[in-house]
Amino acid sequence: MNQVNGDGMSATRKVTDESLAQAARIIHDGGLIVIPTDTVYGVACDPRNAAAIARIYELKRRPRYKALQVLLDSTDQLDELGLELPSPLNRLSAAFLPGAFSPIAVARPDCTLETLADTAEGRPGTQGIRIPNSALCLEILRATGPLAASSANRSGDESAQTVDEAVEAFGNQIDLYLDGGPTQGHISSTVVKADPYARDGIEILREGVIPQSMIRKALHLNGGGLGA
Repeated sequence: MNQVNGDGMSATRKVTDESLAQAARIIHDGGLIVIPTDTVYGVACDPRNAAAIARIYELKRRPRYKALQVLLDSTDQLDELGLELPSPLNRLSAAFLPGAFSPIAVARPDCTLETLADTAEGRPGTQGIRIPNSALCLEILRATGPLAASSANRSGDESAQTVDEAVEAFGNQIDLYLDGGPTQGHISSTVVKADPYARDGIEILREGVIPQSMIRKALHLNGGGLGA
């Protein structure tokens, strides 16, 4: 469903009300868009559309075992997706989102996402989420709804920090490129999942910008302990 301009190339647009409406239509119809985030440019689609998700993996040549994140504009969107943040991740999310914090949400039985990991029989699926610390990216997400996303580059290549670099990587295989100017570059988020048997009830899967010490300190602020 590539939406191309007169010279056969995919459209590149500044972020305006018109281009946001176009992006929302493309996502609804199962297409792919490239967006600026708070770190790098990302290729994104409807996280409930299996065919669109498969296109991202094919386009990036990304192994299927590497799960896609879901970008949200607010944790309020978790409920509509059938996701929950178990305690104490809900407290940590309140402290560190928007920002470089990626909690692992747990899927309810009514979850409709096609991006879930850990879906072994008898075990609930999980989903890494992010709320980018970028007003522009949050504006895009408010228009499109939640997005499954991965960095806009072929797997193993440098992440795109400008829309031109993303166009160079993907050409007319993307339905719409949204140009938000240069991004600040790859910054690893800290990935955390709940684990009632681990110290403080959490397991830090990847220590990124937010250090482990700050995460653990936040759990005990105001005598919070492990509560919700």
